[in-house]
Amino acid sequence: MAAPVVVVQGASRGLGLEFCKQLLKWKTPAVVIATCRHPDACQELQALAARGPGTGTGTGTLSLLQLDVDREDDVRGAAERVAARFGGVDLMINCSAMLHPSGRGETSLRNVSAQGVMATVSTNTVGPLLMAKYFSPLLMKGGGAFGAQPPERSRQHRGLLVNMTARVGSIGDNALGGWYSYRLSKAALNMVTKTLSVELGRSSHNKVVCVSLHPGTVATDLSAPYHRGVPADRLFSPQHSVALLLALIQTLSMEHTGGAYSWDGAPIPW
Repeated sequence: MAAPVVVVQGASRGLGLEFCKQLLKWKTPAVVIATCRHPDACQELQALAARGPGTGTGTGTLSLLQLDVDREDDVRGAAERVAARFGGVDLMINCSAMLHPSGRGETSLRNVSAQGVMATVSTNTVGPLLMAKYFSPLLMKGGGAFGAQPPERSRQHRGLLVNMTARVGSIGDNALGGWYSYRLSKAALNMVTKTLSVELGRSSHNKVVCVSLHPGTVATDLSAPYHRGVPADRLFSPQHSVALLLALIQTLSMEHTGGAYSWDGAPIPW
């Protein structure tokens, strides 16, 4: 049986890098394809790839792939290379995210700019949509190695697509306001996930589970300006968050497709 193939988009740091580390130690040897804008400049990814299988990283293998999610030609080319080498993908995780080009969310309308909104939406929403456009044919050829498979063939899936969202993207849960660019980009991403779930769930034999997952507040560069106000027990390390998310991913089936869920499996209100 061929090893499961996982694509981690945005793997140079934070959650994406941690997904690569933990998937390399996965109980079933996996091929992990780590994509980022400048893989040659990412020392941690280079070190992981250099170790090879069975030498401290577990039994999986890591392949590095250049991909700027803001460039459609990059996404298309990366999908073509993965198709030529592996034929299919079992799991794709879209991790790239931008809080705002300034590094801080807008606290007032006077901080909003068209350039800031468009840059944030390009990375957080359009990028994952383009990933789905070019990689969904590969997910439809996956082996169904991730998630929960019911006994009924008609309810089984071939691949699983995960978009990393944020609870601040919930319209119903927005009581504080602010963060215009980030909030709208993640709300739009949740709509992308829902719409993808409809199209990629129609096939009778090649279904793809599509979900948005919220990792909690994680101690990464993206959230660094806001750690002070987060209770210690609610500020997760990347290691803790990714472990919870991978456990959650293994419970997902076509019953969950189109939904948005927190790290603990709780549905996020739209």
